[in-house]
Amino acid sequence: MNRTRLRRAIARTPLAPVAAFPRRLHRVARHDASVIGSSVRWLFTSREHHNYTYELTRLSREHLAWFVSVTCAVPVATVRGYFAELDNDDVLRDHIAAATAASARRGLADKQVRYARRIGWYAIVRAKRPMHVVETGVDKGLGTCVIAAALLRNTAEGSPGTVTSLDINPEAGYLARSAPWSEVVDLVIGDSIASIGALDRKVDMFLHDSNHSTAHERREFQAVEPKLAPGGLLLTDNVTMTNVLAEHAERTGRRFLAYRETPAKHWYVGDGIGLAW
Repeated sequence: MNRTRLRRAIARTPLAPVAAFPRRLHRVARHDASVIGSSVRWLFTSREHHNYTYELTRLSREHLAWFVSVTCAVPVATVRGYFAELDNDDVLRDHIAAATAASARRGLADKQVRYARRIGWYAIVRAKRPMHVVETGVDKGLGTCVIAAALLRNTAEGSPGTVTSLDINPEAGYLARSAPWSEVVDLVIGDSIASIGALDRKVDMFLHDSNHSTAHERREFQAVEPKLAPGGLLLTDNVTMTNVLAEHAERTGRRFLAYRETPAKHWYVGDGIGLAW
């Protein structure tokens, strides 16, 4: 009896779980060793304590390109071009690296500039050319800078826009306080719900990235709904944790799609982008 026939015969006997155990153990051990290895490297080489930064795997980046293509109705080749724009924006990259190194909070930030799913935010802004973006949750301002860079490109091409960035922390947004990015950023410090209620301009694109509790996320979408311009986009950075935006989309007659990123060489499982349109 050859090896294949022997395996098939054993698979039909009570010995099957015992026979399969070594292979199952090997796969689990290999997976755990990989996770432990990346975790240990991160512990000793990274300074970050939250809002981790990393690159995407090549496959995850390609899936993100298709996500933007479908949700924004633009060719996937165009989206890849937007990704390349951000990759090649050395002025922005140098600014972020220098501002991080000079910040009083540099002890909790890595020197490397890594955008992860934020390249999707950039591409969406480039594709849809919103006049007014609102984001809640700023932290250092990495995502704000990415959005601002896209808005500056749009402005140069005749489609001006600005981003209103809301955060409750008065120290937030230090990366986005320098020109030319600051020229299209309105940084507002205060409670996000109250700040949304005080908006006096229609919102073309809204991104939730603040308090990630289900209740707060739901309140933000409810608060911004009457502020939206016709065809306004709703995005969430919390899509891997809640179904809030999907439920909101269903109630309001929108379409919804979610993307989950895969970090490259990092222990963290990644976040994602939820988009309702």
